[in-house]
Amino acid sequence: MIGRLRGILVSKQPPWLLVEVGGVGYELEAPMSTVYDLPGLGKEVTLLTHYAQKEDSVSLYGFLTDAERALFRNLQKVSGIGAKIALAVLSGVSTSDFARLVQAGDVVALTKIPGIGKKTAERIIVELRDRLDGMAVSLSGASPASAPLDAVGEATVALQQLGYKPAEVTRLVQKVAADGDDAETIIRKALRAALGS
Repeated sequence: MIGRLRGILVSKQPPWLLVEVGGVGYELEAPMSTVYDLPGLGKEVTLLTHYAQKEDSVSLYGFLTDAERALFRNLQKVSGIGAKIALAVLSGVSTSDFARLVQAGDVVALTKIPGIGKKTAERIIVELRDRLDGMAVSLSGASPASAPLDAVGEATVALQQLGYKPAEVTRLVQKVAADGDDAETIIRKALRAALGS
């Protein structure tokens, strides 16, 4: 199993990353919480990984912190939650905020995350409340400096891949995007607007 990668960040197309390690390019999916804090392209990065193998596919997920990876793994132990929803959770809320919502039993706030309905939110609270006691670790929210050519387009694609409907993405992006914003800034503002924070 691959548990950690250290190499050069070659490509960043949220949620996909390409990291070159010793001449081999590893393609990983990462939550926006990780993407926000990545260095610029061409810089060295160290990612904790989660390797998942199914009958017809192999996937590799990357995280900057132990807390993110632990929450990703714990979420998938809840009935009805797979990797896509786990990534959406990490992209929409920090590990510490998620732990706080679960501890508080806040079903309404949890259902604002794409892919989580009322029943799933209730299952998360019941099944994860005890496991998340030690997970209230705050994550920094610094944005990398590199800006893509078409920030609005990149943000739109990334938000759709996180599970938001195209019409909702268009509305959110138009509402929050400002001149000079890079894609990650637009994504972050849109997620905050969608979650009402």
